[in-house]
Amino acid sequence: MTQSSEIAGKANFDHIRYAQLWEDADVLCAALPQKPGATLVSICSAGDNALAMLTLDPERVVVVDLSPAQIACLHLRIGAYRNLSQPEFLELMGSRPSTQRGTLLDRATRDLDDATKAFWNDLREDVIAYGAGGVGKFERYFRIFRTKLLPLVHSRKTIDDIFVSRPKAEREEFLNKRFNTWRWRLLLNFFFSRFMMGRMGRDKAFFDHVEGSVAQHVARRIRHAAVDCDPSENPYLHWIMKGTHGDAVPMPWRAEHYATIRDRLDRLDIRQGALEAFIDDGDKADGFNLSDIFEYMSPDVFADVYGQILRASNPGAHLVYWNMMAPRRVPPQFAEQMTTLIGDETRLKAQDKAFFYSDFVIEEFQG
Repeated sequence: MTQSSEIAGKANFDHIRYAQLWEDADVLCAALPQKPGATLVSICSAGDNALAMLTLDPERVVVVDLSPAQIACLHLRIGAYRNLSQPEFLELMGSRPSTQRGTLLDRATRDLDDATKAFWNDLREDVIAYGAGGVGKFERYFRIFRTKLLPLVHSRKTIDDIFVSRPKAEREEFLNKRFNTWRWRLLLNFFFSRFMMGRMGRDKAFFDHVEGSVAQHVARRIRHAAVDCDPSENPYLHWIMKGTHGDAVPMPWRAEHYATIRDRLDRLDIRQGALEAFIDDGDKADGFNLSDIFEYMSPDVFADVYGQILRASNPGAHLVYWNMMAPRRVPPQFAEQMTTLIGDETRLKAQDKAFFYSDFVIEEFQG
């Protein structure tokens, strides 16, 4: 399935692109089959959603990624779950302020292989300054936005007031009257342009199949996060605006899941490579977290990869994935084999706190 790694020849995978996951594990886990003992497959990214999937009590979670740097993010989390308490984990990740991240990093990496230790040692000063969840390209992009440009547009009080819980009508009034100023719109159009995001945030190759204005897309999704959802419960928006997670943290980092995930870490099967790393073995899975990988593929390659995933799927398997700006859903040639779980999609899209994505897809393989 060499075509599935089409993006591998275009994007750079030798650094951390995402040091934390910008997809909502709550909606992902609700979308996957609720089937203890299942085999699940996950794109790694920073590893958080793969860890969250352990709460579903699977037999194993096969984790794949083209990037060794993203795999290193998962290994750091494994070491942290094993050697740190949940409050210490939040400090190391950057979710909470800390004066001891160097010590926590040493404890989290002490049982890891030498290459992974060396990888994180090279990032030690950045981890101390920003947390392990703040050292990726995407997080650096938001840090520049938050520290250099946002103060030119909004006061600290206005930023704090985003996260005051209030009824929906009052959230809309706040957005329209206090937040969505001409300065904010100017900043949005500049900083979230295709050029700036491709240069400083995502790799520019990730926009090859995207049409339309990235800035206008972001503006629409901010309205979803600020009005349709309660911003006080949104860890992703909180990090973008304030550099920590505040009172809300991503699902796998919460205290109520920490021990469960820690006790099931040996169910992770980590493989560096594209989805071939799972499919070529002849294995079959009951659920796939495919992140937004289809957006990076041309329509023809998407259809080819989709078909090969189906050949590695058990009947009843769920394919779960996000779209940001490139629309991807079941290719026509496979439509009769799939059922789109429209009710679940509608319900979960309304709850999705990872607000950059325009679509959340849940498709069930009929076999």
